[in-house]
Amino acid sequence: MKRIQSSVKQIPYSQELVYAKVSDLSNIKTLIDRIPEDQKKGINLENLECTPDRVSTVAQPIGKVEIAIVSREPFKCVKLESTESPIKLYMWIQIVSIDQNSCKIKLTVDADLNMFMAKMVEKPLTQAVDKMADMLAAIPY
Repeated sequence: MKRIQSSVKQIPYSQELVYAKVSDLSNIKTLIDRIPEDQKKGINLENLECTPDRVSTVAQPIGKVEIAIVSREPFKCVKLESTESPIKLYMWIQIVSIDQNSCKIKLTVDADLNMFMAKMVEKPLTQAVDKMADMLAAIPY
């Protein structure tokens, strides 16, 4: 299992508002709208399906990828895992209150990879986790 953690990001919104947004995967489209066009290469947004508990898409060349929320701990943590993917992923989003109007967020991903795959995907996966944390810190809540 390869563990990747984002840096801690400060968000100028309350822990409750941030939790409400990240605990509902139908809000994922807000994040995707913030990805620069040149970085959307390989992401098929036409097949993107979002519900409050699941998000799925078809990504070439790997095929269908689906991630689902498996646990919510109000206002502190959302745990997700891949339910359909060539790589088993577990992710949790931790939210810690600073005061009434700000909080910190951190993403952790555990990827079930063999040593060969770990070396190949560690850098892109680390970049993806950091970009996701940056987007979560940048969106309005």
